[in-house]
Amino acid sequence: MRVVIQVGLYAWLAVSPLVLAPLLVSAVERDPLQPRVPPDQLEAAKAMTNPFPSTPDNIAKGDGLYHGKGTCFVCHGTKGQGDGPASVGFDPSPRNFANPEFHQARTDGELMWVLKNGSAGTAMVPVVGSVINEEEGWLILLYERSLGRSPS
Repeated sequence: MRVVIQVGLYAWLAVSPLVLAPLLVSAVERDPLQPRVPPDQLEAAKAMTNPFPSTPDNIAKGDGLYHGKGTCFVCHGTKGQGDGPASVGFDPSPRNFANPEFHQARTDGELMWVLKNGSAGTAMVPVVGSVINEEEGWLILLYERSLGRSPS
């Protein structure tokens, strides 16, 4: 019996990398400079502004929503790097909110548009109106923006 268990274990150790490797492959993040908003809606999206000031209190509220009700961390990761537990196998990978280049290229309105409409060609689904309300979305965006700030 002991020989059978040892042989089975060795067989699993030999085969497991072949079985598990495809599940552990992460895709590359989509170009952060490429807009997600359709061209005919881009101007209106860019005109939307966050009604909440970027204060420590509002960022903390956004943090709580990101890691709680909004469930953003499941795909985007606890530190917003696009490496959440549900992101395995996503192609493209979820957005990396720690990337300052992304934040420089996108307006708050564009990000809210994605929260409301999802992002075609990705696993990002609309969350405003189904998971969170618009006010909560704006607070989450403040938190996400805080992740991409360069250290002073």
